[in-house]
Amino acid sequence: MTFTQQTPFVDRPELETQPESCRVSSKPILNLIDRLCQTLEGENINYCHWKSNLAIDRSASGENDLDLLVSRADVGRFTEILASLGFKQTQVPPFSQLPGILNYYGYDLESDKFVHVHAHYQLVLGHDRTKNYRLPVEEAFLASSQLDRFFRLPTPEFEFIILVVRLILKYSTWEVLLAGKGKLPQSARQEFEDLQPRVNWTQLDENLKTHLPYIDRALFETCVQSLQLGCPLPTRLQAGRQLLKALQPHTRQSRLVEATLKLWRGLTRAAIRRIAGGLPKKSLVSGGVMIALVGGDGAGKSTAIAQATAWLSREFDTLNVHMGKPPWSLSTYLVRATLKVGRLVGGVFGRPSPSEESASPVFPGYIRLFQHIFWARDRYRNYIRARRFANRGGIVLCDRFPLPDAMVMDGPQIEHQVAPCHRNRWVEGLIQIERNYYRSIVLPDLLLVLKLDPEIALQRRTDEKAEGVRRRSTEVWNLDWQQTPAFEIDASRPQADVVAEIKSLIWSVL
Repeated sequence: MTFTQQTPFVDRPELETQPESCRVSSKPILNLIDRLCQTLEGENINYCHWKSNLAIDRSASGENDLDLLVSRADVGRFTEILASLGFKQTQVPPFSQLPGILNYYGYDLESDKFVHVHAHYQLVLGHDRTKNYRLPVEEAFLASSQLDRFFRLPTPEFEFIILVVRLILKYSTWEVLLAGKGKLPQSARQEFEDLQPRVNWTQLDENLKTHLPYIDRALFETCVQSLQLGCPLPTRLQAGRQLLKALQPHTRQSRLVEATLKLWRGLTRAAIRRIAGGLPKKSLVSGGVMIALVGGDGAGKSTAIAQATAWLSREFDTLNVHMGKPPWSLSTYLVRATLKVGRLVGGVFGRPSPSEESASPVFPGYIRLFQHIFWARDRYRNYIRARRFANRGGIVLCDRFPLPDAMVMDGPQIEHQVAPCHRNRWVEGLIQIERNYYRSIVLPDLLLVLKLDPEIALQRRTDEKAEGVRRRSTEVWNLDWQQTPAFEIDASRPQADVVAEIKSLIWSVL
């Protein structure tokens, strides 16, 4: 059936028995989503998956977001259910925040997928940059829903009404059409063409009269006609103008303000993309966290950090920081250059730094001591950058980390390399300066230790000197981590198992 302005509403009883589940493919539902659906149903939560239901199988498999409309009376219990299933509330950048819409993320360990729940407590519609309209029909919309294979879904009549209004508001206003952005995406057209023939038009007409009396039959017909393929531009403009006028009492901003905001936010986002290389991602409502992975050679620490960063950065503001090798300051470059020249010409600057953790009988020289001071300052500055990122709500993953009385390689060096017989007030002062830098670097929110038998480390790291590999691996292996807040992870297992455990631990503290 083609629905036009001249076509009256016609009852289609032969379509009323078409099951909703016919739109659901055999694609398996994620375990986390299945548990969520069963819990919502078992607790009698008044909700429904309210849009993009043509692709409901993609939502069930975690490929699409879950757009769930929830009754205000059940918000508290709904939030408790999400928390019990490990979902974390997140927030979008200020220019994208909307009233009545919250974001939650869960992690399905078996599939290694995030599950994004858009929790809608109001039907907020409109252009993506403004969402300026709210239709106060949530309770009637929810009352019409029925349990499908996985989710509760609205009736085709209510779903079609909301879809038509959404598409007009997003693609048929004058500023959108003038900007050449009025073409319906293929997914929206498919949804429109799927829903239209399944509608019982008598019921749809009743829904309009009862719940949306400000959208009369003639106006709705005009809107549907304007969404047909090949509809002339004047008809689309007329539909958009008439619908905007009818919905004026349900706006958050005036039309002038809305049009201005669309332009301003479009320019702002383009500027941010150009300057920052992309828009800010979501951050955790509970605040940012700093996570550190430490371990000896061959434990797979750098690989695990890279995989965890790629995993988290898909959705969240994430920063990868190498605390063992921070960016060098100008002072560090100058000292390094001086030592390199010294090695070329010989002399006091050219003496090698002790490789062992015990003091050397030979004084290494003040230039080398200043090198350790500048390294400590570089780590401290790197730590400040990471902490500030976490304090703004981001997730920081640290490769190595200076720890008190542990991991000498990433901690104070001067006191280990200068024998007592060579210490004077100048050396003691440098020791104190270095200690102060490291003392200011406090423990991360989550410390993960990859433990690997030194003999296995030697087998894995054949590209480095065996003495150094054994010494660094033995340090991690022999330390009593029970006296620290660290989580120990057996790094001798397959890499996939180690990374899975790391992700699970990280998610538990977010």
